[in-house]
Amino acid sequence: MLSIIKQSRWLLVILVTIFTSQAFGHGMSEEEKQIIIEGGNLRYIWIGATHMLSGYDHLAFVFGIIFFLTKFRDIVKYITAFTVGHSITLIFATFNALQVNYFLVDAVIALSVCYIAFHNLDGFKKYLNVQAPNMLVMIFGLGLIHGLGLSTRLQELPLGEDNLLLNILSFNLGIELGQIGALAVMLFIIAFFRKKDAFQVFSKGANLFLILAGVYLFMMQILGYKNMNNQEEFTEKSIATQQVEKVEIAQQDSLKDVITVIVPARGEIEYKLAVLKDASLEYSWKTNKGELFYDFHGEPKGDTTGYFKSYDKDTSDKASGKLTTIFEGTHGWYWKNYNSHPVNITLTVIGKYTRLD
Repeated sequence: MLSIIKQSRWLLVILVTIFTSQAFGHGMSEEEKQIIIEGGNLRYIWIGATHMLSGYDHLAFVFGIIFFLTKFRDIVKYITAFTVGHSITLIFATFNALQVNYFLVDAVIALSVCYIAFHNLDGFKKYLNVQAPNMLVMIFGLGLIHGLGLSTRLQELPLGEDNLLLNILSFNLGIELGQIGALAVMLFIIAFFRKKDAFQVFSKGANLFLILAGVYLFMMQILGYKNMNNQEEFTEKSIATQQVEKVEIAQQDSLKDVITVIVPARGEIEYKLAVLKDASLEYSWKTNKGELFYDFHGEPKGDTTGYFKSYDKDTSDKASGKLTTIFEGTHGWYWKNYNSHPVNITLTVIGKYTRLD
């Protein structure tokens, strides 16, 4: 029995390490974004699978669902309820560009982990003296929330307008494949401990850990939400201060423009300036609502080959920088809007240039 308890302890240590190291890490990396930009539907499937396998909160919830299930029919029934739930909101919310702050969504998902573990410990009867809600219905409902979280993350990527639904379905297929792979490992682990005399000790310890992990994740997400709001306020004040300083130090023959650019829903637009070689250009822009894919680039004057130099490419709701041009030509921004609503951009430019609009 002592050896089983030690094995349980080391499993919990591993889980603690994973949760602690990834408390804020459940987003889309820049590498994943670039893979999507350059790849096709197989890339969406791959990203979906790897995203689920790194989605510690979703995996913890699935782990809680299957903990006491021994019949294959029951496992299929409950996992299907979760799958249908998160698939509905993933597809619907992404297709219609419905977004919720990801810190708040992940906070609710963290609480769902606490809920499933509390249910496994028979907490409703033991501590609340009430009948537990229908488990199948609750898993389906919580699955809807998990799907909203997956959708919010998916919308960080450039999805493309032409094959939007197919791209979403490909990502969702990847999510399901990743879930199946993770489920197989979880069932193996639980089956291994179920055969041991200390399974009751292990099950109680594992579910208590899920509750503590859920509370920890909830607090981290709320803290992240608070810090995000504070950072946005600080950034806006900093940009305003920097703009004043730039105006004061700008040479007399330099220009400063504050330009409003409107990118249509699911549309794209370019804004360019004519700039001489070795000219200095400072810029900053931000959107009123939603992220855009952008490419800040330059095209040499007189070039007929289609060559262009990309200086900065990403998906964001703001960007800023300073450039000394390496050739004479046009320099500017390409924006692509994957949202279902128009996005207004406020662009500030300081330097020696000629507007082409």
